[in-house]
Amino acid sequence: MITGSLVALVTPMHNNGDVDWSALKSLVEWHVAQGTHGIVAVGTTGESATLDVEEHCAVIKCVVETVNKRIPVIAGTGANSTREAIELTRSAKQAGADACLLVTPYYNKPTQEGLYQHYKAVAEAVDIPQILYNVPGRTGVDMSNATVARLAGTPNIIGIKDATGNLERGQELLNLVGDKMAVYSGDDATAYQLILMGAKGNISVTANVAPKAMSDVCEAALAGNAQAAADLNAPLVALHKDLFVESNPIPVKWALFAMGRIELGIRLPLTVLADSCQPVVRAALQKAGI
Repeated sequence: MITGSLVALVTPMHNNGDVDWSALKSLVEWHVAQGTHGIVAVGTTGESATLDVEEHCAVIKCVVETVNKRIPVIAGTGANSTREAIELTRSAKQAGADACLLVTPYYNKPTQEGLYQHYKAVAEAVDIPQILYNVPGRTGVDMSNATVARLAGTPNIIGIKDATGNLERGQELLNLVGDKMAVYSGDDATAYQLILMGAKGNISVTANVAPKAMSDVCEAALAGNAQAAADLNAPLVALHKDLFVESNPIPVKWALFAMGRIELGIRLPLTVLADSCQPVVRAALQKAGI
């Protein structure tokens, strides 16, 4: 089972928007060295919405090859077309990914039955471990805990990333499916608490800039050490909030630029972090000791 701090990795880009392959490999090496437990390639934070299919698959392949089996790689392969999600998931399997992360189909607003049939179809089509991903604040679609429970036990579906940030709902989810699939937090601000309740890890934006710190928080929470987890998390609280001062991944890419790890490249319709927001993110980095 994949556990711990799983970074939702940014896709570094040159100032003209082209993928910066050298910086991508460098980030992967840094995460391995810093103790990140797994890497999610081309999720929302990796700008999956604006990478074309060829680039999407190439970034996954690059991450898999650079990691070289040292830690798990989870490929973001969700789409609002079931056929496209199957195509991306097949490509990720061929590239050697350890698992896939599939966001709920966005914009076309499927029913709960449609969500069930979508995930069931992908799971039946591609024999690779698959993690459901519910982030209603981003997609406009909310997969109910009851629908997740229907999918629990489906071959190849091994987990869910819950990014609602609602701990009461998270506890209900754990009660319903915790013995059948892994539950992962997708909300840095509440992640260690959900892990203490039984979640297996955190798919993290904050880990992009504080990989060691997030790894330590998750390890403490997984060990059931609530006080240590809270103490380790305390310096990161501002980051958890302020890395969303504008739409993700705008702030975290600027933060990595400020740290000297990537160029400022980001793809339209996303833009570089506004001048007025830069002091906010810089102050959060400083509070975290970065």
